[in-house]
Amino acid sequence: MIQIMRTGEVPNSEIFARNMPTVNVTDTVAEILRSVRERGDEALLEYTEKFDHARLDSLLVTEEETEEALRQVEPEFLAILERAAANIRKFHSRQVRNSFIINDEDGIVMGQKVIPVDRAGVYVPGGTAAYPSTVLMDLIPAKLAGVKEVIMTTPPGKDGKINPAILAAARIGGADRIVKAGGAQAIAALAFGTESVPKADKIVGPGNAFVAEAKRQVYGMVSIDMIAGPSEILIVADGGSNPAHLAADLLSQAEHDRVASAVLVTDSAALAEKVAEELEKQLPKLEREAIARDSIDRNGKIIVADTLEQAIDIANEIAPEHLELCVDNPFDYLDRIRHAGSVFLGRNCPEALGDYMAGPNHTLPTQGTARFSSPLSVDDFVKKTQYTYYTREALKRTAKDVAAFARKEGLTGHARSALIRTEETED
Repeated sequence: MIQIMRTGEVPNSEIFARNMPTVNVTDTVAEILRSVRERGDEALLEYTEKFDHARLDSLLVTEEETEEALRQVEPEFLAILERAAANIRKFHSRQVRNSFIINDEDGIVMGQKVIPVDRAGVYVPGGTAAYPSTVLMDLIPAKLAGVKEVIMTTPPGKDGKINPAILAAARIGGADRIVKAGGAQAIAALAFGTESVPKADKIVGPGNAFVAEAKRQVYGMVSIDMIAGPSEILIVADGGSNPAHLAADLLSQAEHDRVASAVLVTDSAALAEKVAEELEKQLPKLEREAIARDSIDRNGKIIVADTLEQAIDIANEIAPEHLELCVDNPFDYLDRIRHAGSVFLGRNCPEALGDYMAGPNHTLPTQGTARFSSPLSVDDFVKKTQYTYYTREALKRTAKDVAAFARKEGLTGHARSALIRTEETED
């Protein structure tokens, strides 16, 4: 049964379950990384047999396998994938940055080049569920950024095959190479390279505790998007909201994982009670009832705030992954939201819409990191290089300032390098 409490009965910092599972995976992951780095494909194949119970002849998905998968996927679902991809492209195409040049002063040219990384690795989870939505969300921004090669890794089933919907989404999203590998070993392959898997410059995508720890350990040798934790939803709702809708939205996150967090903050005590009742009615209808119930019982909360403004203050302090504003005139409150991964406005915008079809990305910061980080975007797959050009005359105009600055920092060599070009070198 979900907890109902008033504000102040629990610190806001403890409203969400902020910790990953307590099992210590650090040493295990370090050993997997070391083994793949030293033994390449051989280690990847061994770990795939050990953890995924699949004995493979090859780590790479063939064109024939992809074509077979496309034939197995229902035409109706292929059409849905195409519509989702179109929406994702439409949204993310607005994120594409242009290089710029500044040439408004005689003899001076400055600018910035926006350059895609050469190779990106996209990790797609497997295991208890298949996520073709994540395939699209992670591949499409990379391709829009202009990445030359995008490698997708995902664990195979016991038969050595990849879920057909995953391969269909990979074809639509534009994957250049698909690797049958999951877990920390897949992150190792992308970070270090093997005979079959080229080394990536950037690794993105969510995963379990082993994947998250592997990304943490390889960061610095390769770039990553974020360390993703358990899924979160926080709903701010007023008394006019439909309790059945709110309960359904809370459960949409609770069914992800036993350590997922689903929280409602409302200014209506009556609504709080009705949502708690609805949760008990709807839980038995879920295929993943046991997972969702465990999540709700352990981490679910309903907070009764004094006002909607107080509820929004709580949301900002928590910085949730997903934030629903189920209120009248939601745009009136949007400017008050400072910390959230993705915001869903109004009574007809369930978080599930963002997971699949709307277009904004669903790979989002968790565990309060929305206070300083952002959803996955085209920006994750590019880097910036700046450049500067001065003529001798332009340098002469500023050389003395450069030299004075350098001397203030005790760096006389810097001063000389500027002055020597202007024939004003001091003895």
